[in-house]
Amino acid sequence: MNNVASILILAFLTITFLQSGYDKLFYWKDNVSWLKEHFAKTQLKNQVPLALLHILILELISSILCIVGAIQLLMNDGREYGFYGAVFSCITLLMLLFGQRLAKDYDGARTIAIYFIPAVMAVYWLN
Repeated sequence: MNNVASILILAFLTITFLQSGYDKLFYWKDNVSWLKEHFAKTQLKNQVPLALLHILILELISSILCIVGAIQLLMNDGREYGFYGAVFSCITLLMLLFGQRLAKDYDGARTIAIYFIPAVMAVYWLN
């Protein structure tokens, strides 16, 4: 039964980060433009493209590990890839949370906290 819940959370994290990564990759200029304004009054104001690239890479790694982890759970009850997918998801969300707090976007930070809860649950269940 725990595998079903873990697979569902891994699917949730995969969809979350795959869609977000897709948006960053295919709408790069729009994202950079919006984020430059969002971080205009922060220490990140001159680092937006680099920060966005780091987040994109983490989101893609998280997605791939979560997909492989769900498949591994289905095929042979293995938990390694799902565990690392959940850990990378948590790291990605913490970086996003840091950025939102830095920008004083408390509503955005609150939304990230909602995503963080199932990610931590996955880390716990898959450990």
